[in-house]
Parts: sequence; C-alpha cells; structure tokens
Amino acid sequence: MNIRTLQADDVERLLAFELANRAWFEQHVEARDPAFYSEAGVAAHIADYLDSYAAGILHPCVLTNDDGTRIIGRANLRRIDRVAGSGEVGYRIAHDEARKGLASLALTHLQQLARAQYGLHFLNAWISDQNAGSKRVMDKCGFTRDALAPPQVVQVQGADHVSHLFQCRL
Repeated sequence: MNIRTLQADDVERLLAFELANRAWFEQHVEARDPAFYSEAGVAAHIADYLDSYAAGILHPCVLTNDDGTRIIGRANLRRIDRVAGSGEVGYRIAHDEARKGLASLALTHLQQLARAQYGLHFLNAWISDQNAGSKRVMDKCGFTRDALAPPQVVQVQGADHVSHLFQCRL
C-alpha cells in the first residue's frame, strides 16, 4: 500500500474506486450528488481539490495498491488553518480493504503531514455514532471526543445520523 497526493490523472482510478464502493460509503456518510459519478464529475472534483491544495487549505491523498494501479482509499487533511494551528481529517477505505489497518495508517499519515508540513497543533474529525469502526480508529490514533462540542446531524439513507467532534493534539 502506498499513500500519495491526489493527482489530476487519477480520474479513472478515482471514479472506479467511488463507483465500486458507493453503496458501502452511503451506509456511513451522506450520499454524493449523482453528478459526481461520471468522468466529468470526478475530474471537476479533482480540479477543485487540487485548487484547494495549491491554496494550502486542503491536502488530498489517495491510498493505492502496491503497484499504484488501483485506489483503495482516500484520506484528506482539510480546513487547514495555519493561524489557528488546526485542520480536519477524513478518510474512506474500500469495502474489500476494510479491517486491514489502512484507516489507521491513513490517519497517522495525515497527522504527520499536519505537524511536519503545515505546523498544525490539533486536528478535528466528525464521527457518526453509527460508525464504530471509525471510533476505534480515532481512539487508536489519539483522538478523544469533545463532550462540549454540539453534535452535527446528517442524513444517511434518509435517517438522521448524529456525529460528534473528535480532537487530537499533535
């Protein structure tokens, strides 16, 4: 497994990853706009992410198989605020790659990027009550739930999912 920054030529690999795992992801997070699931939609998504990367407010990463031919996960350091010393993390791991420790590796990679490249002091993540796997990853990587932060409610397959803020000091 390799982790690298998202590239403009990842359109086909990223579209294949998102299509193959769409149903899996939509069990845990809000569904993407259907227009996303096309070459044009993914190309626009990548262009937007690379613009944000160039602006220093997002660092988009992909996890690939060993030879780099297939994307097996995504990990993003977003909402980078160097003045406040903070950022937010998120990740998606392919269903057939789940429970292999890849989410922990991806999150550790984002923590290292946040410290070394961006000089951040803490990271945030929003985790749904229904996502026990991500809660375990947060615990393993030193995140704790902020009991004072108000929860967020998102719609997942027509049902309300309550998400809580988890934070980690770097």
